[in-house]
Amino acid sequence: MHETFMRLAIKEALKGKGKTFTNPLVGAVIVKDDQVIAKGAHLAYGQPHAEKNALTSCETPEKLLNSTLYVTLEPCHHYGKQPPCTQAILESGIKRVVIGQLDPNPLVAGKGKQYLEEQGLEVITGVLEEEVRRLNRHYNFYHEQQRPFITLKQAMTLDGKIALAGQRTPLTGEEALKRVRKERGHYQAILIGSQTALIDNPTLGTTDEDKFPPYRVVLDRKGEVLAHKELVLFQADSSPVLIFTERDDEIPLPEHVEVIRNQVLSLSFVVTELTKRNIQSLYVEGGAIIHDAFLASGYWDELVTYLAPKIIGGNGTASFTGARLVEQVTALSGVSIEQLGSDIRIVGRRV
Repeated sequence: MHETFMRLAIKEALKGKGKTFTNPLVGAVIVKDDQVIAKGAHLAYGQPHAEKNALTSCETPEKLLNSTLYVTLEPCHHYGKQPPCTQAILESGIKRVVIGQLDPNPLVAGKGKQYLEEQGLEVITGVLEEEVRRLNRHYNFYHEQQRPFITLKQAMTLDGKIALAGQRTPLTGEEALKRVRKERGHYQAILIGSQTALIDNPTLGTTDEDKFPPYRVVLDRKGEVLAHKELVLFQADSSPVLIFTERDDEIPLPEHVEVIRNQVLSLSFVVTELTKRNIQSLYVEGGAIIHDAFLASGYWDELVTYLAPKIIGGNGTASFTGARLVEQVTALSGVSIEQLGSDIRIVGRRV
């Protein structure tokens, strides 16, 4: 029975998708005598949490006494944009709380569960935990690993090439392109190198109309893109742009563009700066040298490859190109394969 009501809470949580950054998706269901008497979700950042929305939506508040709350994530026990949910739960008369997963955020991290138990409520944890964790894959990773979840994405031909040398080269069909645009919306930042910015002049847009469109990040050691104000990144202010560079001179830029400087531009510096900005997930679109640098650094967690039934050959730009000496093969786990039109999408996780 716990699983049935937790699945309803998971369904509620999805109502906040794309609107809660930097908060997680959370759903809540209140049950009395095996009947659902209220439901709620965290619908927008800064707005009431799922537990409070469920409590206020209950049309018969007297039924809350001795009822059971099912919530996908541990209730908070601190003051932030909203007061603590634990206090609201206690005041409502709820006597049992069933939690999908404990919150890895240090602000919560077991404190909500402990407080409720100290006040005499029965607390059950770990119900459908694996399914619940999938709601907030990047949020969980960010707080548990103290850095963003990083996906490397590439589109390549059957001979391992990603483009004609020095040219923008469309490879995949419309179905794959639609998937990429949608996929971008699942991340809080999209990263490219300076050459991709200059050659492709990408929008880095998504098809989802999210309240928080992903940051657009450019790694540009020499600051070459700064001299090209005609680029879409500078013209379109739909989301913030972060340019990482070693160049130290000041150049007037649009308000949505921030230049982050360091004497030595390393990926550890980039990841640290993104972490400071609460960016929980990063979608790295390349190019080849950028991808290889992430692979070598260990700052990656997943590889998404769109494989097109085409061949380039010759001096075409190869996937994951770099001058470093390689002495091992990197294996992937949990590999999934999907056909999109004439293209194939392959996803694998870091072992």
